Amino acid sequence: MRKIYLFIVSILMLLACNSQQDRQTASLVIQNGKVYTVNDANPNAEAIAVSNGKIVFVGSNDDVQQWIGEETEVLDVKGRTVTPGLIEGHGHFLGMGTSKLNLELLDVTSYEELTDRVAQAVKESQPGEWILGRGWHQSKWDSISGNIVKGFQTHDLLSSVSPDNPVFLRHASGHAGFANAKAMEIAGVQQLSVESLKTEDTHGGEVIRDELGNPTGIFNETAMSLISGHIPSSTREKDLRAMNLAVQESLKNGITSFQDAGASNYQIELARELLNEGKLKTRLWMMLSSRDTALLNSWYEKGPEIGSGDNFLTIRSIKIHADGALGSRGAWLLASYEDRANHFGHETTPMSFVYQVSKNALANGFQVCTHAIGDRTNREVLDMYEKAFTENPQAAKDHRFRIEHAQHLSLEDIPRFASLGVIPSMQAIHMSSDRPWAIHRLGKTRIEEGAYVWQKLLQSGARIVNGSDVPVEPINPIASFYASVTRKTLKGEPDQGYEPNQKMTREQALRSYTLDAAYGAFEEEIKGSIEVGKIADFTIYSQDLMKVPEEELLNTKIDFTIVNGTIEYKRE
Repeated sequence: MRKIYLFIVSILMLLACNSQQDRQTASLVIQNGKVYTVNDANPNAEAIAVSNGKIVFVGSNDDVQQWIGEETEVLDVKGRTVTPGLIEGHGHFLGMGTSKLNLELLDVTSYEELTDRVAQAVKESQPGEWILGRGWHQSKWDSISGNIVKGFQTHDLLSSVSPDNPVFLRHASGHAGFANAKAMEIAGVQQLSVESLKTEDTHGGEVIRDELGNPTGIFNETAMSLISGHIPSSTREKDLRAMNLAVQESLKNGITSFQDAGASNYQIELARELLNEGKLKTRLWMMLSSRDTALLNSWYEKGPEIGSGDNFLTIRSIKIHADGALGSRGAWLLASYEDRANHFGHETTPMSFVYQVSKNALANGFQVCTHAIGDRTNREVLDMYEKAFTENPQAAKDHRFRIEHAQHLSLEDIPRFASLGVIPSMQAIHMSSDRPWAIHRLGKTRIEEGAYVWQKLLQSGARIVNGSDVPVEPINPIASFYASVTRKTLKGEPDQGYEPNQKMTREQALRSYTLDAAYGAFEEEIKGSIEVGKIADFTIYSQDLMKVPEEELLNTKIDFTIVNGTIEYKRE
């Protein structure tokens, strides 16, 4: 009898062991969270289980226990907020990293402060070495002293602090540059006669000069190449350092995917090198720069690259630059600038080229993303898109063409985004940063009718992709989220926000950084919401950004960034 009993016990133990071995366990379990899934069918949860980089469970703390095994990493987030991994919808990846290696000028508040930083850089540089930087914005300064020409400072003070080192400092927008006398001497930029001033043509740009024909140091749009063409090329080693810095900056800010707005073949090679070495910890979705037609032709021939390296690298879209920026008065407008009579900005790329690229992209399976800030540019680009769609309706069934920025629209063009299926990729932080001075460029009527009109676009049926345009602005998604839902500056002004009827709800703002951003990249089936089967990318915050009082939103920190089921960043 005892032998039979022991036999039965042995069988039961064997079955239990086999059952334990057969039971699937997770590599990572997140529990005790306030999970906002951005999944309408299951909007909230407490816990998530991950296996092989994919979500296998979303639900309660009790039910997730079945997924915990001996090898499972359990992350108790202790009530913190968890969302899908944030997606930077428009930025410049290498530019973000490079800005960490040069002078960062985003926080400069005066011309004198800018020159003080240059003077310090001169002390730390070799004679004749170029001093480079980015981020200044004269309209955000407390004041501009000295001579003012067409709304910009002149180079005199800059040249005095750096007489022997050439200096070139890009505007925050990236659409203008500021050079000192030494840089202009190297570039051969000379004084012009009064007669020559009438005929000077820089094809989509402007060398700003005083009334005597002297260059002031400001080079707008395509005219920047007069200086930048003389700057020594960077090295591959330095650029790889910049790429690695960009990865770390993304993770630190909760960004698990980055939509890179305009990449050369060289930049793609750098990204691929990081991918092959296992160092690309943020997913990169790169737009081909249309400035290189040979690059476009080679990609038309081989077709898009989707999801290489376990969805860490995708190349399926093309970036076109169609006008300039509002800060440098380069955005192309239907009516002239309020603060510069008879000036309409610049068409930096012919519309015929926009049409041709749109036509070729449709025929070869690519998406087009066109930089358009001014109301005229947006109208013209929509016209070119519509023409291409009409000529190839089969390919245009799910084109998801985008307009990058779409900042200033005419009333009649607002509903065209939804009707044409064009996605406005808009960086909410630009409203917060630019609105105090943008009214002087556009005037009250244009600002109220068509500037940063998020609700008008959303209510017409469009989906908005959010982002920061880093390094034009810091990559910080909390700042852009705050701007989306308050329409205030980061100083909390004005009390009700600018044009408050255009505020996003917090749910809309979160979607614009997650599911709708994924949709804008044809990736909503694999990311953008916390659902079983999707990739395990999550952002975890120090407080509940969906419910915390508005005045406390900017205090929110990124505590964890998880990519592919691995904790890639933890705040100390």
